[in-house]
Amino acid sequence: MSFPSFPPLPSPSTLSAPSHPLSGHGWDADWAAEFAPYAERGLTPGRIARVDRGRCDLVVPDGDTVRTVHADTGLVTTGDPQRIMCTGDWAAADLAQGFVRALLPRRTAFVRSTSSKRSEAQILAANVTHAVIAVSLAVELDLGRVERFLTLAWESGAAPLVVLTKADLVADPVVLGHLLDDTAVVAPGAQVLAVSAATGEGVDVLAAALSGGTAVLLGQSGAGKSTLANALAGADVQNVHATRDSDGKGRHTTTTRNLLTMRGGGVLIDTPGLRGVGLWDADGGVARTFAEIDALARECRFHDCAHGGEPGCAVLAALDSGELPERRLDSYRKLIRENEWIAARTDARLRAEIRRDWKRKQAVGRHMAERKRGSAR
Repeated sequence: MSFPSFPPLPSPSTLSAPSHPLSGHGWDADWAAEFAPYAERGLTPGRIARVDRGRCDLVVPDGDTVRTVHADTGLVTTGDPQRIMCTGDWAAADLAQGFVRALLPRRTAFVRSTSSKRSEAQILAANVTHAVIAVSLAVELDLGRVERFLTLAWESGAAPLVVLTKADLVADPVVLGHLLDDTAVVAPGAQVLAVSAATGEGVDVLAAALSGGTAVLLGQSGAGKSTLANALAGADVQNVHATRDSDGKGRHTTTTRNLLTMRGGGVLIDTPGLRGVGLWDADGGVARTFAEIDALARECRFHDCAHGGEPGCAVLAALDSGELPERRLDSYRKLIRENEWIAARTDARLRAEIRRDWKRKQAVGRHMAERKRGSAR
């Protein structure tokens, strides 16, 4: 796969004088302070670039530059899926023994629920500043899936950025403008870009937005993530396969989460295509994704309004006036229900509260049914 030549972006070294070899990978004074106790033990800081079956690739200092070493998980073993090491983690490594001895506390984490019946969480990337949501324009735009990704992105603590990939496939600029506008409506507070790795359109704008930070690239298989990762890296670092003509879907060319250096500065975590994007404890993410509904809810007469028919409901009033699209409210309700469901499976107290609420509603329902039967008689 060949790429067009892009105008050169400024090197990170021309923007600032890094004081540490790992500065280009996100190391800063706060990480140095967190690492101080491990430095006293003679351990070496490193950023996890890839994890595979109990071993990891670790980027560590090597004089004034960096090198990648292989290490075992060492003492970092836990039954908690959220504490298993992940690409993007900062680690304290014993290079002499080839072990990772500890992980530094995460600043942000992109978490989804797994398909496991045990309701486990899976960390997709750690310590990211931007969550890049890749959405292919080769297929019909699925705004509901965009909202789902945005919810997890906001909950992670990273700043979401929605990228409509394969923009060269939309020949009419007016149509492309409408697609951007529709996406912006469901992504309040997030930047929305149209990008084509094939022509270079929008790639420099995206690279500039991500420069100097850590970004995670997310999306379905076939969204063009690997092609976009290559464009941002300025080299063919990821394999690329063509999508199917029948449905625009692709094969999983990326099978592990990899930390890549971007040509414009900063690092990128490329991830495999995600078939399922289950929520995990994402109350705040739902509120940020549906900011306009959250704002309307504050105007409801009752603070615990469920927006299902209560008097004085500002949300339903906005729905009736046309201010709030019905599709948007339906999506909001769906994600709220899903988030409550997964929380109930993992929180015994919340399960008990929901069970009591169900019993109360059942009792009210039976009472109303009896009244109706009485009236009929």
